[in-house]
Amino acid sequence: MNNQTLPALPNIWLPYTQMKTSLAPLVAARTEGTTIVLEDGREFVDGIASWWTACHGYNHPHIRARVAEQLERMPHVMLGGLVHEPVKELSRRLAALLPGDLDHCFFTDSGSVAVEVAMKMAIQYWINRGVQGRKKLLSFRDGYHGDTLATMSICDPEEGMHSLFAGAFPEQVLADLPRDAASLDALDALLAQRGQEIAAIILEPLVQGAGGMIFHAPDVLVRLRALADKHDVLLILDEIFTGFGRTGTMFACEQARIVPDIITLSKALTGGTMALAATVARRHVFEAFLSESPMAALMHGPTFMANPLACTAACASLDIFERAPRLDQVAAISQQLREELEPCRILSGVRDVRVLGAIGVVELDSIDDMNRLKAALVACGVWVRPFRHIIYLTPAFTITPDALSQLTGAIQSVIREGAFLKRV
Repeated sequence: MNNQTLPALPNIWLPYTQMKTSLAPLVAARTEGTTIVLEDGREFVDGIASWWTACHGYNHPHIRARVAEQLERMPHVMLGGLVHEPVKELSRRLAALLPGDLDHCFFTDSGSVAVEVAMKMAIQYWINRGVQGRKKLLSFRDGYHGDTLATMSICDPEEGMHSLFAGAFPEQVLADLPRDAASLDALDALLAQRGQEIAAIILEPLVQGAGGMIFHAPDVLVRLRALADKHDVLLILDEIFTGFGRTGTMFACEQARIVPDIITLSKALTGGTMALAATVARRHVFEAFLSESPMAALMHGPTFMANPLACTAACASLDIFERAPRLDQVAAISQQLREELEPCRILSGVRDVRVLGAIGVVELDSIDDMNRLKAALVACGVWVRPFRHIIYLTPAFTITPDALSQLTGAIQSVIREGAFLKRV
């Protein structure tokens, strides 16, 4: 076990980490496939694909080769006044892959910024159409959409990570997901009452990720599309986590057969190789920004937007999805997760076990000692990062059955031994 404390890292500020009390991070030296190799030679099966990004595993040779070729030609050029072949290819391919007429791609370099751009698009859509007052977003309890200031305003204000910032950003509209007739009627009434304030509804489709890996049925998306149409508001789907096969279809919205007005993508977009995100709008949204007035343009432009290396990596990742049976692999992972996590249900302290696509979740009553739980998982030779009160798996789609069994077996073991409980 690594007992070194974080003050030994004098120059690094780690994410989501209390730097005074947490254990020091392990030092990664290299990655290959679904394995992380440490500086000291230890190897770990990666159960979360580096925050769900490395869908093809690490160091995929096709992505690596295409990026290396692009690096020789042009590592970067500004998108302002210039375009380049990688962004043209990626935009064309995303438009062909996404449902409906989601065909205008705005590129950024992180998921949070992609959501911020979607929020700006939605608000300015109404401004450009001459509609006043529609400057709020409607989001849902247990939702998470990023850590930047605007995205924090549409995360769950109580269950999320941002309660300290209450009052620091604009107040939005928060609702319960319409999972049943009562919540559907309540949301319908809320939109009838406040629809003239609301620019868009935003939701993580099928899985609310960082809010607790909470699932909902495709019918929820159908209801939201119908309500958005009824009350004339836009619908934004945040597929940063769920996109590119994670839920069993290429995009989660396909399971509901709906088309959002705006969709956000990131995480697995480049196969986990480098930062890239996209906010993709339907044609009617894009056309609202076409005007003789410069003020009607979307005034946003990250310096490294549509970086040629990142766009090339994304195109290479799409090549792999076209050539390899990734969705079949996801289906096999899903079946194995169901079979091997289900025995956890009868263990003490387990509240629920659930699986969707290549996402497996064991929900606990509580995690009383997170450091102890993480250390116990490391001792099992697996890299799994529990949070709040859940232990989850989101492995690469290329993981072998034996490696996946090592992950599920480790979870069973640490729960059986009570590794999440405080020592007494």
